Amino acid sequence: MKSLLVSLFAAGALFPTPAAPALTPAAVDAYVRDAVATTGLPGVSVVVTHGGRVVHAAGYGHDSEGHPVTAGTPMRVASLSKAFTATAVMTLVERGKIRLDDPVAAQLPGFRMADPRASRVTVRQLLNQTSGLSDSTVDVNALEETNTLAAYTARLSGGRLRAEPGTRWEYCNVNYDLAARLVEVAGGLDFGAYLRERVFGPLGMTSSAVSDQVVRPADGYNSVYGAWLPRPELPAFLNGSGSGGVVTTADDMGKWLIAQTGDGRPLVGKRSLETMHTPVAIRRYGMGWGVEEETGQLVHSGNLFTYTAVAALSPRTGYGFAVMSNSAALQDDTYTIMQGLTALSEGRVPEPPGADRRLYDGILAAIALVAAGLGVLGVLRARRWAGRPRRWYVLRLLPALLPAVVLATYPDWVSFLMNGRTVTWAQLTYFAAPLSITLLVAALAGAAVTLARVLALRGQNR
Repeated sequence: MKSLLVSLFAAGALFPTPAAPALTPAAVDAYVRDAVATTGLPGVSVVVTHGGRVVHAAGYGHDSEGHPVTAGTPMRVASLSKAFTATAVMTLVERGKIRLDDPVAAQLPGFRMADPRASRVTVRQLLNQTSGLSDSTVDVNALEETNTLAAYTARLSGGRLRAEPGTRWEYCNVNYDLAARLVEVAGGLDFGAYLRERVFGPLGMTSSAVSDQVVRPADGYNSVYGAWLPRPELPAFLNGSGSGGVVTTADDMGKWLIAQTGDGRPLVGKRSLETMHTPVAIRRYGMGWGVEEETGQLVHSGNLFTYTAVAALSPRTGYGFAVMSNSAALQDDTYTIMQGLTALSEGRVPEPPGADRRLYDGILAAIALVAAGLGVLGVLRARRWAGRPRRWYVLRLLPALLPAVVLATYPDWVSFLMNGRTVTWAQLTYFAAPLSITLLVAALAGAAVTLARVLALRGQNR
């Protein structure tokens, strides 16, 4: 991939725009309308770019306040913020204010950790997610209680690294929040003001901010057994966050995608764009962008607890895509819609988005009903159960308690499945609400059956 990027630069353009299938606004609009109808998403905004122009930008559905979603509707884009932060860092690298391959600790007063290896972490390693920082070795919950990047950085003093810097790739938001603090120190402005003056402003992104106190999105939605419920975003350190704080619109994302392809008004030089878009050897991840191995497409998803988003850039065709939704569920349909748009841009027939969310929610609802029914039946038959031969009573009680054991360890095994990312009980009541409720129902049913059987046994022994 690196050699491909180098050859593209040598040809004089980061994202050449060779003859590509004509992707018309009407084709994009028809596909997205069908996708929204099929998936049942409450609100979606989409932008498609090609070279230096916007092909189509529009909104579909509604927000939680009843307003139609448009291309100008503010959306939280979560981890799409990382590419903005990386670009802000590179503007300062080009001005000689930040040294990409020097230790962060030498450039960021107040950054110290209990692990001496942290003194060797470079700025490049932060942006490539190879610093060794991990959710499993820092107190993420304590970090989210802070309200400034300076306080956030200071709170890392007791943390450690999971690996030697540069030897392991691990996705960790701390990397980009530290990078945002470095932008503040090197740029002489708070992070939000720096983005406004050096990133959003030059691109004409007038409806974008790194704080929902500046650009306020409506509450998003969670899917609960197929029904969309409006909910406020979980309180966390989002305002000013370099890892996930950006609020923007489809109109503004069009300008951003064009800038990232090297077209339009440049924020940084092509060499800096190449640096951000080139993956590291140990993982196909650049700086705020993942890089697909077969196609070279740059992609990054963003997932909060009431909003989801995805952005993609295709060096092969020159197209850019951003899909944003004011909802979060077990199924991320924004990625599926982006894949469909990519297929359209390459002249392929996209696979129609499915109703997977509804299917999953329906299955979980059925399991919850069955568990509740079995719980009632088990309680009613407790005396009959206790009247059976009295061998192995303890072992016979255990199966009914298994759902309670699963529920008690729920955040731990979800964290394991997410490669060690910190997961809290509160978070599991949002995008994972159907699964959480089903587990709770099964655990309560099992506990009720166990209690009824124990009481029935005691009654027989009197």
